[in-house]
Order: sequence, then C-alpha cells, then structure tokens
Amino acid sequence: MIAVFDQNQQPKGLEQPAERTESPASRPLSKVQQRLIAANNRITTEPPDRSDFLHTVMCQVGMPRRATAARTFERTSGPFSVLLEAGKLWNGKDWALQPLPYGTTPRLVMVHLSSEAIRTQNRRVELGDSMRQFLQMLGMPTTGGQRGGYTMFRKQMEALAACRLTIGMKSEGRVVTVDAKPIKRFEAWLQQDGSQQTLWPGVLELSTDFYDTLAQHAVPLDYRALSALKHSALALDVYTWLAHRLCRIKLAAGTMLSWENLREQFGQEYASSKDFKREFRAVLRQVWLVYPDARIEEVPGGIVLRESPPPITKTNISFAGVRLGGSPVDNSGER
Repeated sequence: MIAVFDQNQQPKGLEQPAERTESPASRPLSKVQQRLIAANNRITTEPPDRSDFLHTVMCQVGMPRRATAARTFERTSGPFSVLLEAGKLWNGKDWALQPLPYGTTPRLVMVHLSSEAIRTQNRRVELGDSMRQFLQMLGMPTTGGQRGGYTMFRKQMEALAACRLTIGMKSEGRVVTVDAKPIKRFEAWLQQDGSQQTLWPGVLELSTDFYDTLAQHAVPLDYRALSALKHSALALDVYTWLAHRLCRIKLAAGTMLSWENLREQFGQEYASSKDFKREFRAVLRQVWLVYPDARIEEVPGGIVLRESPPPITKTNISFAGVRLGGSPVDNSGER
C-alpha cells in the first residue's frame, strides 16, 4: 500500500486495519478518535494562541514507554546512542530510590519545563500554578490522590530530576560522550500524606548547558497536538521527532527510512517487525491528524520524509536574542 500524508488529503488517522471486516462506520468513535478529530479541526482552522517548546535533544532521545524495574535504559539509532540511568532523591531522611521516568508524563513534563524556561527567560522553573495550568490546557486532571493527574506528574518529575542522561555520538572517526542531564536542581516541600511523608515539587532548575542551548535548539510545538496525543508515548515521540526533522530536510527526493531504521529508533521493545510496523503505521496516521502539513510517503520497505513546514511556523517569543519558530537554526540529528 502506498499512502501519502500531506495537506491535500482527507484525514486517514482513523482508518482500521484491512483485515477487519466490520465497517468502521458501524462502530462509535472512541474518546481518542473524537479528540483527534476535534484537534484536527482546530489546528486546520484556527492559529494557536500559544507555543510550547522542546529541546531538539529531547525530540530525538527516547525514554521507556512503560514502567520497568530496570535501572538503566539504552537506545542506539545510527551514530547516536542514549543511556538513561535511574537515580535517588534526598527526602530529608534518606536517599529514596527513584524509577526510570516512563510513559507520556515525563515527555509532557519536559515540554512544560522547556516552555516555561523560555517564557520566563529563567532556568529556574516555579511549579505549582504553572503546572496546574499546563495540565488544564492538556485536558488532564489536576487532582491529587494515588491516581490523580498531579500526583502522576509529581512522581515523574521526581524520576526525571533524579535520573542521569548520557548521549554518545560517532562522527568522522571520533566518538564523543556527553553528559546531557537536563535538570540540575530539585526543590520540594515535605508534606504528610497519611502515614507517609511525600515531596511536593516547588522548583526545578535546568542545567546551564541545557538552558543555554535552548535558544538555538528549541522546537516549537502545538499544545493542541500534545493534548490530542497524550494517550500514547509513541505518538508523542513520533510527533516531536517529525516536528524537529521535517523542516530540516533539504533533498528534493526526501529522506528514505526503512522499517528496520524506524524500529531501531522507535520500536526496539517490539517482539517482531510486523507488530512494530502495524503499530507505527497506526500512530503515524494519528500524528498526521494533528500535524496535517507533514509530508510523509509510505513506500515499499519504509517511508519517505519530505521537507514540510514546522507545526508552528512563527512565534512572537524571543529568547536570548533569537526569535523562536520559523526556519530552523540547526541541523542536529540530520542523517
């Protein structure tokens, strides 16, 4: 099957696999499908009233998508390799073991931290009201409790603050190892939760290197797309990757990526290539609904990425003397 995803097509994000015989029209739309359709309508008819941002490093760096007992996470794609190591946080009495950050929440947390740092021009990000507003904007619950939206964000912020991120690169006969830990300092209030004492995040401080490079490496994102894709870590990964990658492609013929390339970057945890291909194609259609200007063609053996406008083409935000949005200012990760 050859499928081209561009602005001249009707949305294909809700197509069902061909092997199913039941007509899609006979089934009610799920909440996710309704959310994707609503987001597509807003994105194609209304300009965004704000921009969110993510560092290019985080657009290319993967994190676990599911909870894991492992203490390290590694992913290698082409000349790049990522090592994520779980850490510990001081809770006033001892060093509390933290898990690896996983799922959609740490991805959205990094968007929030990058965006707030840019908006406030400060690497110290005050949490509380700003985080609550971010959750509300994404349509996520701001309640506490074991399953509350704020509680999940709090736990993942703690995991992010404690973890160590290291990036390895190979280029021109050299290998380079870079300490890329984004969060330098974590401040929290001690609170009593029943019989347990918990941490309530107050301030996160980005590392100097991470903050200083945001001006040249911030990728503008549409918060309406993030909200529509909040059900899937893979969908968020694909959306942010395409937002970073498509506007940097210069070859008229585009860039070909095989299914093996894509599985190496996005699907190493899948048991088979067939399972990954089926899941990735479904996610790609969802992402296209909220990034309708993306020009992606499925060809035998993989997909072709073609130069496309970024999701947010212009912003009114200047950071460190650089106007964010529009034409890209770096080519990191181009291959």
